[in-house]
Amino acid sequence: MIMGSTLCNEPAMSIDLFKRMLLSGSEADTVTFSGLLNACAELDQPCFGRMIHSMIFQIGWIDAVEISNSILSFYAAFGFKNDAVKIFAAMRIQNQVSWNAMINAHMKVGSVEEALSLFKRAPKINIISWTSMIGGFVKNGHGEEALSAFVQMMKDSYRPDDFTFGAVLHACTILAVLGYGKMVHSCVIQSGFGSFIYVSNGMVNMYAKCGDIGDASRVFDGMQWKDVVSWNAMILGFALHGWASKAFDLYKEMVSSDILPDKLTFLGLLMACSHSGLVEDGRGFFDMMQSVHGLSPDFDHVNCIIDMLGRAGHLKEASKLSEGYSRLVGERCMDSCEALLSACTVSGDLGVGKEVGNKLMRTEPDKEVGYVMLSNLYCVSSQWMEAEKVRKEMVVQGVKKAPGCSWIEVREALKIFTSGSQSLTHMLDVHEMLGCLESQMRNQVSFFS
Repeated sequence: MIMGSTLCNEPAMSIDLFKRMLLSGSEADTVTFSGLLNACAELDQPCFGRMIHSMIFQIGWIDAVEISNSILSFYAAFGFKNDAVKIFAAMRIQNQVSWNAMINAHMKVGSVEEALSLFKRAPKINIISWTSMIGGFVKNGHGEEALSAFVQMMKDSYRPDDFTFGAVLHACTILAVLGYGKMVHSCVIQSGFGSFIYVSNGMVNMYAKCGDIGDASRVFDGMQWKDVVSWNAMILGFALHGWASKAFDLYKEMVSSDILPDKLTFLGLLMACSHSGLVEDGRGFFDMMQSVHGLSPDFDHVNCIIDMLGRAGHLKEASKLSEGYSRLVGERCMDSCEALLSACTVSGDLGVGKEVGNKLMRTEPDKEVGYVMLSNLYCVSSQWMEAEKVRKEMVVQGVKKAPGCSWIEVREALKIFTSGSQSLTHMLDVHEMLGCLESQMRNQVSFFS
């Protein structure tokens, strides 16, 4: 018999084994079909899963609750909400697994309110239900709701598992509020999940992206076991904080520990090179990932190299690289153009900048980026008339610039500031703080002069 664990570990192999099983005359049972559908959910295309669903219907196993739940989970994994809804409505018996699968199906396509309604109407909920809600909130950009759900779950005396902690740590990461992250870290320790590699990786990532690279490093150093995700999280953390040398040293340590680097490893190294202006090192890593490790670059690697070259003033080389990888860049070529145009603005290169800016405006006339960046480039070059023409064209096209936005954590609360806002909330405190900062800066200048 084909076991469910085998099916989950090697999806493509599971399909082949199933074909051989049928050819040998053996019959499939509920365990076989459930495991096979779980394997199909891990494939890139849904065609095999749909075929298995059709076969299950023809054989008459469709009323088996275990198989129906596996079909639900399969459709949820691919975001086919309507199919999942039909299966769920036709089920004679709906157990806890069924309701959790439906919550996942709605969250997968961004139907947060429908998922929440299902969660509230479910006859019974468990830690998987809560984790589905927390993870779904995070995936749909509702970080604060995810944290609120976690707090409510703890109040209701549900014990979180490693997946729950992974989801809520991700929420802390996207909110970039360190206080919440430390609170979750405390819960991790109290619950005894500090040694779980999945949770530790989430903490390293959270601390690094919340600005506390010191605690990120301490969590990383304290890990008894590390996988490639652990090393990548720390390398990316050093890269984001401009510690290129530490990222390079960690890469060497990673290789010496017999951990094979992957594409994300090299993305972190290239980011470190770009942020620190280490062009030669960047070129070396870009070549190494292909020639030594056989990893073909993705768009993000190419865009990072273009950004690095642009920051260093090698605009012609950056432009040539963008053209050379145009097929790879494909639909995201405009992101590459934005990086190149930004570099042109910094260096004041009007020649390349005009060409790239006009391309952006022609290709994406309904987006503000091309207009704003090209206008800024003209302003840097003191070509005020040309800058005004670009702004007028922007008005003609009906494109409006989104207001700038920034935020800061104050006393474990997120304060958001929007450009042009007339709100007076906390403005006196802000002006007072700016005055203190200005005074300190002046004292520093006087000290060193």
